[in-house]
Amino acid sequence: MWKLLHQLSRPERLYRLCGGLIPWLALATAGSLIVGWVWGFGFAPPDYQQGNGFRIIYVHVPAAMWSMGIYMAMALAASVGLVWQIKMADLAAAAMAPVGAVFTFIALVSGSAWGKPMWGTWWVWDARLTSELVLLFLYLGVIALYNAFEDRRLAGRAAGILILVGVVNIPIIHYSVEWWNTLHQGSSHMQQSIDPSMRTPLRWAILGYLLFFLTLTLMRLRNLILRQECHRPWVVALATKGRAS
Repeated sequence: MWKLLHQLSRPERLYRLCGGLIPWLALATAGSLIVGWVWGFGFAPPDYQQGNGFRIIYVHVPAAMWSMGIYMAMALAASVGLVWQIKMADLAAAAMAPVGAVFTFIALVSGSAWGKPMWGTWWVWDARLTSELVLLFLYLGVIALYNAFEDRRLAGRAAGILILVGVVNIPIIHYSVEWWNTLHQGSSHMQQSIDPSMRTPLRWAILGYLLFFLTLTLMRLRNLILRQECHRPWVVALATKGRAS
């Protein structure tokens, strides 16, 4: 474990590893999302109560799930950066933040679109919706902190502290439907309770969102590494080789 962290803390090695993984992750992302969305939107049967309106589940549920999952991954990276002072961990958290913000935005917008026919309104200050909105603000705050300081180490430290403080919001989002009386549907173990003809494409969509997150994060991480290490000989050699080709 420690040997792996040491290897990944080297910018050049991490940059090349990301470059090797990105094409395969992108291909797997496309395949998973095509299977999940074509199956879910085109072939899954209508819900007996919601009709075809339930199909927004294939956009909303994966985005909502990974909006929290990405934040927890950021918290892990921030912990490594703060405790062991590994710069690449701070960059990894910085790379994840905009992706997580987009996923959270998709969850909020798709949830509002789903709520309109179900609840009769686009938005209510429901515990689940409000805590998810707070998550979006946390992501935006992290992004702002990373860009507020010229000193990258100071920026990573400040953003890392905010990330760790914001972790308290994750269980609030998850358990809000159990702790309070809300309009949002309760915890019903959806993936176990819905029909397999609807559940299987949902799982493909969830996998596709995860792979999409990994692809975008690694692409952003490579760019952040190049920006931070722009004066290093290996980056200069890489740029020179690119111009020559």
